[in-house]
Amino acid sequence: MSNDPYFKPIGDQVNVATSQEDEPRPFEEVESLCMECGKQGVTRLLPTYIPYFREVIVMSFMCPHCGNRNSEVQSAGEIQPKGCIYSIHVTNKKDLNRQLIKSEFCTLIVPELQLQIPAKRGQITTIEGVLTDTLRDLEMDQPVRKHMQPEVYEKIEALCNRLREVLGERAVDAAEASDDEVSQGQMRSLGPVGGQTESVDDEERKFTPFKVVLDDPSGNSFVEYTGSIESSGAADVKWSKRDYPRTKEQNISLGLVADPTVAPETQAETTGFNKDEGETEFENEEIYSFHGSCSSCNAPVATNMKKVNIPYFKDILIMSTNCANCGYRDNEIKSGAAISDKGRKLTLQVLDREDLSRDILKSESAGLSIPEIDLNLAPGTLGGRFTTLEGLLQNVYDELYEKVLMRGDSANKQDAENFEGFLGKLKRAISAEACPYTVILDDPLSESYIQNPYAPDPDEQLTVEVYERTWDQNEMLGLNDMKTENYEAMEQDPPK
Repeated sequence: MSNDPYFKPIGDQVNVATSQEDEPRPFEEVESLCMECGKQGVTRLLPTYIPYFREVIVMSFMCPHCGNRNSEVQSAGEIQPKGCIYSIHVTNKKDLNRQLIKSEFCTLIVPELQLQIPAKRGQITTIEGVLTDTLRDLEMDQPVRKHMQPEVYEKIEALCNRLREVLGERAVDAAEASDDEVSQGQMRSLGPVGGQTESVDDEERKFTPFKVVLDDPSGNSFVEYTGSIESSGAADVKWSKRDYPRTKEQNISLGLVADPTVAPETQAETTGFNKDEGETEFENEEIYSFHGSCSSCNAPVATNMKKVNIPYFKDILIMSTNCANCGYRDNEIKSGAAISDKGRKLTLQVLDREDLSRDILKSESAGLSIPEIDLNLAPGTLGGRFTTLEGLLQNVYDELYEKVLMRGDSANKQDAENFEGFLGKLKRAISAEACPYTVILDDPLSESYIQNPYAPDPDEQLTVEVYERTWDQNEMLGLNDMKTENYEAMEQDPPK
């Protein structure tokens, strides 16, 4: 059972909505454009939990102007590592009531009926519901096909008859239907122009067993099984599930892999806004995308890079990588200018919470320290970050809390108490309760930056100190052996 307060079983969601009118409703309502009449309708979103499965979002659209309705279900989780195939042997009427979740990537196949429903939209229904919807859709245009395409009409009618046999119905000619039968509700119409049908008694019904196959490369479809949840469907002899590795074509259809048919020169593409074509008034609005491999799972992934100009500072390069296969994320900041001749030390006096909203650029070569709370980060810690001061301190807190845990039997009690006390002081600095305090950013490459809200006027709280790098700093940065001029005339090592 799901412990998420937002994804409760659908039965609990209904009970909350009906029993407590003063409580917030479990679903959200959003105004949406109706594609039939062009007016505003209402879309209801209900996050719920499917027993033995996972969290989903049920969406229902209704237009009060034209009566258009539509429902859909989408997975609230990520694409699974492998695809799945469900096989259900339907041998009696009871099997038609099995609950079925069909994602927007799932293909449903009934081999005995030579029926294949392609991937289109997500549904939460039953096996009988899927077959009923298919019969309704096929019957809708049958009167027109009968006159315009007689051959197609005969083939579709044969399939409809087989579906009616499975569903326990038989077609009734409209001329044979009396007003009394219609008034007694013995018949129903399938679609606006569909044929009329009547139910067949269970004694007269001949049920022919058939198999239903759900092939979902995303792994987010499901068919209900009988037995305990601990058995995971093993106790149900009619139900089977098989996982399989996706093919390259399936990964392309899911958007996990770049299409190899695209020309290589378009793989590293440029998006964004172009100033020359009048799309923007600003420079550096292009976004460059480079395709490579994920360092975590080796799946194809794109790295987006954008050049950003920081006012009264310099140009920087922001690079972002997001792997849709394993969820790996990485952000990196690089300088877009030449290496400075001197280093720079920035000292900010944080007086109130407004100072925590200042933009800050910390390069990989910069060290960060706050003497009041004994915080001292060596250069290279956290990598390059472009965020606010509050966001940078929060990143420091998260990294320390997750990776430097002073817990367990091997941890010294006194060290653990000191570390917990330090985290408390850092938390108070993030919430501005420890103000005033000093933030020192020392960067020997002068590639770090703290926003001056009064620029170009000087900031009384911000002190900038420019200094000459020492030989040890140049050695650590690899600058002592770097020669950019007359390097072709460098002396060769004498022969031994």
